[in-house]
Amino acid sequence: QLQLVESGGGLVQPGGSLRLSCAASGFTLDYYAIGWFRQAPGKEREGVSCISSNGGSTNYADSVKGRFTISRDNAKKTIYLQMNSLKPEDTAIYYCAAALKCSGYVARAIHWGQGTQVTVSS
Repeated sequence: QLQLVESGGGLVQPGGSLRLSCAASGFTLDYYAIGWFRQAPGKEREGVSCISSNGGSTNYADSVKGRFTISRDNAKKTIYLQMNSLKPEDTAIYYCAAALKCSGYVARAIHWGQGTQVTVSS
């Protein structure tokens, strides 16, 4: 059974860092692009970043460019989102999703994780 499980969320002060992980199981991760999305309270879910199946291509939303880094370790079946210089407006539930391809920084998602909460507040 295909499964994506996010972890690493939590409460952090503005300017701090978090690293989110997305653990994949039940499918061959190597074949899939992976995207990170987020949904803030009262807002629509938005794409944050996307990485190609072999990790050779990464893209970011303008709002996180230069602060977030997406990476993957296909041997460990895990995708990461390193988030630095966090701002209160980064507060959201963060989701990873498997996709057949990235469309820029947005994954054409076909399978979703359950999400992990990130709260940036002093």
